[in-house]
Amino acid sequence: MATHRLYYDDSYLQNFQARVVACLPVEPVLSAGGAQPAWEVLLDRTAFYPSSGGQPNDLGRLGAARVLDVREAGDDIAHIVDQDLPLEEVDGGIDWPRRFDHMQQHTGQHLLSAMFHERFGLPTVSFHLGSDLCTIDLRGPEPSGDVLRGAQRAANEIIFEDRPVNVRYGTADQLAQQGVRKEVEREGLLRAIEIESADLQPCGGTHVKTTGQIGLLLVRRCTKIRQDWRVEFACGSRAERLATGDFQLLRAIGDRLSCAPEEALSAIAKSSAERDVHFKNLRAALQQLAEARAKLLVGGATSTPDGMRLVSQLLRDENPDLLLPLATELAKHASTIALLIHEATGQLVFAQSPGGGKDLQAILKQVLATIPGKGGGTRDFVRAKLLDPSTSHAALVLATKFVAV
Repeated sequence: MATHRLYYDDSYLQNFQARVVACLPVEPVLSAGGAQPAWEVLLDRTAFYPSSGGQPNDLGRLGAARVLDVREAGDDIAHIVDQDLPLEEVDGGIDWPRRFDHMQQHTGQHLLSAMFHERFGLPTVSFHLGSDLCTIDLRGPEPSGDVLRGAQRAANEIIFEDRPVNVRYGTADQLAQQGVRKEVEREGLLRAIEIESADLQPCGGTHVKTTGQIGLLLVRRCTKIRQDWRVEFACGSRAERLATGDFQLLRAIGDRLSCAPEEALSAIAKSSAERDVHFKNLRAALQQLAEARAKLLVGGATSTPDGMRLVSQLLRDENPDLLLPLATELAKHASTIALLIHEATGQLVFAQSPGGGKDLQAILKQVLATIPGKGGGTRDFVRAKLLDPSTSHAALVLATKFVAV
């Protein structure tokens, strides 16, 4: 016998009585505390909604048992609970805040999808009700900012009008004649949700009674997902929480930039431009410093047995960005090898003038075989980063030893 779904006709039913017709042990359920023993309970009727159609399942209790999950099992609904239940009458209770939140999000999704379809010709191909945000995937051209704002505005206008949301039943042909938004091929009696003068959509989910109970609909952003466009949104208390968080973040950014929240964007643009100028000036200064330092270091370089000039330096107080230009400048001098390591970060650059007598890639591998790090390069130029910066000095000593052989 199929489970009678009480939520089909009354999504606001929070407490109910039912008869336990089966209770069998199932695989343990994983939780924060580890694997938890579980039983699958079938009832003759239920107000618990199972995960289906993008909407998560309800939670709550059956007698003294906690309901951990609710699943569809053919025509039945299986309740996964944390203790064995006798085959008798049981009181059921829905986690109402969770249920009402899901009702707000799901009805809001119907309304938003209808606005995208009706106003902008963008049909919804999938829906997901997440723990923080909801998403719909739209098919068609990329929705512009004006389209996203237009759909949001149109949906909220209908929310503020507090239109009735009704449950209708009919065959596929009957619903098609009434202008259903998405036709289905299933036979028999179908359930549909009607938002007065706005939408008619086949659906087995739970919904609010009027659009005003959605509260508010907030569209967040739109991203490309394969061939479709994923729109993030939130309704009701979720929208309030997100909007408040957005403003608090914007105000904090304004405080950090010493400007009003509405001036944050222009302040960020100005700060970015100044950063780019400072970065360009820093690069130029580092290049000049590298050229001057290279001349001094080459003049004081030691010689290897094969006549190469060797510059082996542990950079302590310098900017790590000096490593690359300094090594490049040193390698411009004939018959010169540069071994440079930045002590505080463990970054290293080894370079030699083209056609030098050493294989720096092989030397780096020898160093990293003893002192852990990651990097690579070519025969004349290698870069790496030591896993432990405190080994910088030891790595330099080891590299110098291998070069001097």
